[in-house]
Amino acid sequence: MSGNSDKTDKTEKYNYKAGDIALALAGRDEGRLFAVISLDEKDDNYVFIADGRSRRADKPKRKKIKHLKLAKESAFEIKESEKLTNSFLRKTLEEYKNLQ
Repeated sequence: MSGNSDKTDKTEKYNYKAGDIALALAGRDEGRLFAVISLDEKDDNYVFIADGRSRRADKPKRKKIKHLKLAKESAFEIKESEKLTNSFLRKTLEEYKNLQ
């Protein structure tokens, strides 16, 4: 094995699920926290994320998992019958930031 094993990121092995909080590691939103809204059913390498501000719940961003780092597992639960609101996302992400 080569020395690249140090570069493998734990996030690539983690199976994200709706309700997780993730930190963007790449792209124009690098360094910002997002909530995982749903998984991409067509491609396991992608999830849909939103923050309730620039990325709204009704139009989440499709993001590669390798460009995310898990910040908090199961921060909230998304129920099928309830609509996820932008204010809920903002509040949840702000509460997580305040705990840090």
